[in-house]
Amino acid sequence: MKKIKKIVLAIIFFSIASCRTSKITHSWKAQEASPKNYNKILVLGFIRNADRNIEEQMENHFVGDLQTLGYNAVSSLKEYGPKVFDKIDENEGIAKLKNSGYDAVITIVLLKNERERKYIPPTYNNRMWNYRYDIYNRIYEPGYYVTNTKYYWESNFYDMANQKLLYSVQTQTFAPTDAESMGHEYGKMIVKNMIKQDIIKQQVVVNKVVSE
Repeated sequence: MKKIKKIVLAIIFFSIASCRTSKITHSWKAQEASPKNYNKILVLGFIRNADRNIEEQMENHFVGDLQTLGYNAVSSLKEYGPKVFDKIDENEGIAKLKNSGYDAVITIVLLKNERERKYIPPTYNNRMWNYRYDIYNRIYEPGYYVTNTKYYWESNFYDMANQKLLYSVQTQTFAPTDAESMGHEYGKMIVKNMIKQDIIKQQVVVNKVVSE
């Protein structure tokens, strides 16, 4: 029973700790980059080494965070499906995006992912009176292993007027609880950094009142 309790507590601990598991490792912006009122932004995921759910969650949450700022952002998966850009060349792809009204594209690329096996040692009570229980734990309740995954991401922001790269950011995500939480955390983190780097800004949203 004690062993089960410890495992449950460890799972809860790692779940809580993994709520904030992403960090930016490097970012770059072009000298001429400045925020402008983009009419339509495509969020385009290139995540071929992961399951489709991860790609959907990464795109959808990024779209939602841009929409919160007032931008008209669209998921590439919802707009075009998963493989449309695999079958066309660069000129055809750019023409397709421009014909759809996109004047900016933000990509989400999974550079690589690694699996890490970590040993979780048994916990010991630091009270002298409970020393006998510590001895019991050391003998009968050994530690155990957990396997976590580290994701390495990169996002690039392009202005479709000249297909020029204006912003690039690399991140790491360690042991996310699930694809949805990873997408949620990633979108908020990158959008916040783009605002800080003066790449995008809060759009002015005007609510039109139609008189009857």
